[in-house]
Amino acid sequence: MSNFEFNHDIDMAWCPGCGNFPLRNILIKALTELQLDPTQVVFSSGIGQAAKMPQYVDASYFNGLHGRGLAVASAISAVNPKLTVIAEGGDGDMYGEGGNHLIHNIRRNPHLVHIVHNNMVYGLTKGQASPTSPIGLVTPLQLDGVYNQPINPMALALAMGATFVARGFSGDQEKTKELIKAAILHNGYAIIDIFHPCVTYNKVNTFAWYKSHTFWLDEAHPKTNKEAAMKLALDEERLACGILYQVEGKAYPQRHPFYQGNLTPFYQRKRDPKDIAKLFNKPKAHS
Repeated sequence: MSNFEFNHDIDMAWCPGCGNFPLRNILIKALTELQLDPTQVVFSSGIGQAAKMPQYVDASYFNGLHGRGLAVASAISAVNPKLTVIAEGGDGDMYGEGGNHLIHNIRRNPHLVHIVHNNMVYGLTKGQASPTSPIGLVTPLQLDGVYNQPINPMALALAMGATFVARGFSGDQEKTKELIKAAILHNGYAIIDIFHPCVTYNKVNTFAWYKSHTFWLDEAHPKTNKEAAMKLALDEERLACGILYQVEGKAYPQRHPFYQGNLTPFYQRKRDPKDIAKLFNKPKAHS
């Protein structure tokens, strides 16, 4: 049993054959191979089948409101940058309810890993269309097929200035594991959009569909070339997997004045009530 393995004698609330099972194996192997201390790894998630992942990994986690996992993860990382922080959820949770947090966390470049389980439907709430559902997909709610244009998370992340943009596939465990390891080691915000099937509610985007529509980038791909990365992101016929884009940049703690000249994590700093009182009693500036 690895350091992050959880007791299997519990009922995992996923359908048999769900892509979350191989994703769990991938995640545990990645954390174990990096020899991370479970007490220094924190997950943050919202609501949904994918958001249950932290409940099945032996590490600390915060499970909160729908779409708010990324906001909490950013706060945890800001308060203690030494932690390995992972925000995890589904395409509905992270791109729908959490879409606003996605955009503004990219701007901040917090030091965290953002793993999105992308099965193109809402799996927990019985299969209605998600922000990544393709046009024409028939669901229990969209009986005539989806007519809204799906978002492109890779193109969005690149356009917003993310410093690590990657895509994986749960059907290729070894390569996806390496993506997660690279994201954890990256300094700053790292998003990994991981394809995996919802075997109950999405009969179109199956394991076979993903295998036939995806390919893996080789070493020749210029990871620091944003134009090349955007071209790959916009290709919706041949879906590229791997690290589309990665550059070095200052993460949130390196940017924020709070940490300049003092690397002591926020939670360890002593606060004197007298200093707080001075702020309240400070005369207001008049325009």
